Amino acid sequence: MPDPERSQAADTLQVHYMGRRPYAPVWHAMQDFTDARTPDTSDEFWMLEHPPVFTLGQAGRSEHVLAPGDIPVVHIDRGGQVTYHGPGQLVVYTLLDLRRRRLGVRALVETLEQGVVDMLADYGVQAQPRRDAPGVYVEGRKIAALGLRVRRGCSYHGLALNVDMDLEPFQRINPCGYRGMEVTQLADFGIRLSWQEAAQALAGKLAEGLGYPSPNIATMESNNE
Repeated sequence: MPDPERSQAADTLQVHYMGRRPYAPVWHAMQDFTDARTPDTSDEFWMLEHPPVFTLGQAGRSEHVLAPGDIPVVHIDRGGQVTYHGPGQLVVYTLLDLRRRRLGVRALVETLEQGVVDMLADYGVQAQPRRDAPGVYVEGRKIAALGLRVRRGCSYHGLALNVDMDLEPFQRINPCGYRGMEVTQLADFGIRLSWQEAAQALAGKLAEGLGYPSPNIATMESNNE
């Protein structure tokens, strides 16, 4: 039976396709959104890509940034070490009320990983997570990275899926703190999806895995800045 005390927001997911946005303003907007939300605030996915940037997590060690060159390095408040964001990568920021969904951090990580695995399976690519190194891997190479922050029972940051991008900047770091870790992308397996196609496919898998009723998913387009 439906819970009469459960707000409509609990079953509503707003999915924003935001195009290409600079990193720092989006990061601060996630913090502001999380601090301002109430029990009646709907959960949101922000789906976008960034200009080239390395991000170093809270406990990140600078020695994992080998040779950044002209790509900026931003110290941020998520977990994990260093990763790279750039054009052709799909970034999904998961702004969720975990207490309302009765979801722990480990369960959230596993659900996000499984969403990527399920999406790739639809295109004939077998992928799997690794318990010792969060993310999703194909043939031992990392195709999706995860990094989260939880504040006041709510999550932000999220995951990044390599779609069709220049992978060279990953050679300038130890990805996620692992020396010599190889990375890959959808295009390496002959999957030629546009950024928009990849975003829509992954949004559906993640929403399904998190248990949002499909009819209540609201998709809103936003223009690039």
